[in-house]
Amino acid sequence: MSNNLASLINEELQRATPTPAQRLNVIEQAISRRVEAEYKDDIIAHMATMQQQTLPEASMMDLQPELEWHMRPYLLDFIVETHVTLRLQPQTLFLAINLIDRYCSKRVVYKKHYQLVGCTCLWIAAKYEDKKSRVPTISDLKHMCCGAYEEDMFCQMEGHVLNTLEWTVGHPTTDSYLDLFLGPESQQVTQTIRHVSRYLCEIALYPRTFFSFAPSLVASCARTLAYHILGIPCPNPNMHSSIYPSSAGGNSAEMHCLSTLAQHMQQPSRAVQKKYSRQSYCNAAQIVQSFVSQAANSNPTAIPNPATPPPTLSAPHSPASSIHTTFSEASTPSSAYFPISQQNSPANVKQHFSPQVYSMSNLSNVSVNYR
Repeated sequence: MSNNLASLINEELQRATPTPAQRLNVIEQAISRRVEAEYKDDIIAHMATMQQQTLPEASMMDLQPELEWHMRPYLLDFIVETHVTLRLQPQTLFLAINLIDRYCSKRVVYKKHYQLVGCTCLWIAAKYEDKKSRVPTISDLKHMCCGAYEEDMFCQMEGHVLNTLEWTVGHPTTDSYLDLFLGPESQQVTQTIRHVSRYLCEIALYPRTFFSFAPSLVASCARTLAYHILGIPCPNPNMHSSIYPSSAGGNSAEMHCLSTLAQHMQQPSRAVQKKYSRQSYCNAAQIVQSFVSQAANSNPTAIPNPATPPPTLSAPHSPASSIHTTFSEASTPSSAYFPISQQNSPANVKQHFSPQVYSMSNLSNVSVNYR
């Protein structure tokens, strides 16, 4: 162990009197930071390659025969609330949503299986990012879905997702880039800046518009906007351009992303807003809402854009020749699991994806037939 690393560990240990487990955690974090600093350039280059290879395709999701874009926010609200309930790591949420969208870019997903895909992807992401003690059990997942799916269906769907994605689970999420961009300023960055930045990143998970922006660009813009909202001068506002100077679009793409994020933060998802209204998240939602209100008062003619595209703007469906169907009648273990139903019409979408169904506080009082 080098002298610099040993001194760094001693400084961390002297700040408090840790337990043996905390002591090991401090040593692990110090070694991790040292390795990250040594291989930083290689890590950034690899992340740039991976983020291009693991991005979902919105144009392919347009071809889904049953799913509509206005259904997606309801599923994401459910995933956000489940993520909070299970107290999983922040990066788990971003990875789970990336897995959902990538799977829906490659396979046809029926409405009755949409929540199953979401829960399974959250399960996979938790296995990848969280501690073993935090990973939900299949019983937990079944309870979260109000018993709509049998336990073995989660295992089957896990195999479908992993095989479809060719076992490429890792993805440089917006949250991982945010940690990278805030890392060099760790001594000056307050928890408020981190939570406001992450709040903006979670807002960007919802609109279809952000599918055209790389996670690194969204993270950079969220960081810049968070500093602006808090009235703090942003150190190195062009950090994304300095790390990826050859990125497509350059400053114009960054300004477009920043402008889009500023518009959509005016109408955040209720689930995300509720989550970040807590003291543990430094009341980030109230801080952003206060900033939006002040901006609206100074410019009353400004009209906020909708958070997600309305159903009437969804692209017309056409046969998805390059998207494969999953869970067809031939591959299902029992017809009792997936009975053929004629009630899955667009008029009944709200029955399957309504805020009441996905409210974690109402799970014990809700009984919905997803089939």
